[in-house]
Amino acid sequence: MPDQDSDPVAAALSGSIDLYDVAEWEPRSALDGFSVRLYGALHASRRWLLIALAVLLFVAQLAATVLLAIRRPELGVLAALSVVPALAIVGYLWYGDPTMREPLEPLAVTFVLAILFASIAALVNTLLQPLFQFVPVVGMAVFFFVVVGPIEETVKWLAIRVGGYGTIDAVVDGVVYGAVAGLGFATIENALYISQGYTQAASAQNGDPIVAALQTATSRAFVGPGHVLYSSFAGYYLGLAKFNPDDAGPIVVKGIVVAALIHAVYNTSVTYLPALLPWNTVVFVGFVVAFDAAVGYLLYRKLRRYRDHYERATNA
Repeated sequence: MPDQDSDPVAAALSGSIDLYDVAEWEPRSALDGFSVRLYGALHASRRWLLIALAVLLFVAQLAATVLLAIRRPELGVLAALSVVPALAIVGYLWYGDPTMREPLEPLAVTFVLAILFASIAALVNTLLQPLFQFVPVVGMAVFFFVVVGPIEETVKWLAIRVGGYGTIDAVVDGVVYGAVAGLGFATIENALYISQGYTQAASAQNGDPIVAALQTATSRAFVGPGHVLYSSFAGYYLGLAKFNPDDAGPIVVKGIVVAALIHAVYNTSVTYLPALLPWNTVVFVGFVVAFDAAVGYLLYRKLRRYRDHYERATNA
């Protein structure tokens, strides 16, 4: 029976005839050597190329938001305050890590990368949204499940993979990095919405722009924790994948799918429910709190199960 890991020519003739560039390969020529060196350079710099692309997109799309916050410091303060609830969840997950608390440096790197990689999601969402707006009734729901959820959770996952993956030494560490990635994403997204609320009110001249920004910041404070919770699931499965390398690919995909589905369900709900139910700020806040509490409980149960097994392992 032929070896399925070998080409049939190589399986039959290897060692008895030169099969270079036929069914076997090794660097011999100058071109071969160049190819080896180029691959090595590309492989070593792939994360830097990704970061460079994210920086360029960030400057092109989101730098104006940062500059506005610098010119109007009160907007920066509102943006910072709007992520306090999300930061509290991150702190809880970091402090409650049953194994060893993650060092701050890779957490900071993951946070910054999530801010930068958010520009990739913003570009994809902006380019693809018009395609779904023409679909009646369910167009936006499809957009949330096919584009927004998967793309945003993937870029947050990338921030974990590039920034903190190397320091994950237990499955639950991935939850902490996922939460931090969600915090970074929520930070720049909140800043963007707050700045938009300010500039729209200022251009319309129909109210105090700062009041409009404050109202936006208040609503975004309830939205930010969702990002932290969604990407915590993706981070958990990335940690699980690191210690199960034979099935790493499917495990990673499962984590992103879980996070993307929860994310899409939330977006779809807050988009369509106002047309079906009496909807105001109080109802919106109540729904967001209830939704995040349900998702947080599911995450808590997963972490509780790991903690119980960890205590059994350490006490054995």
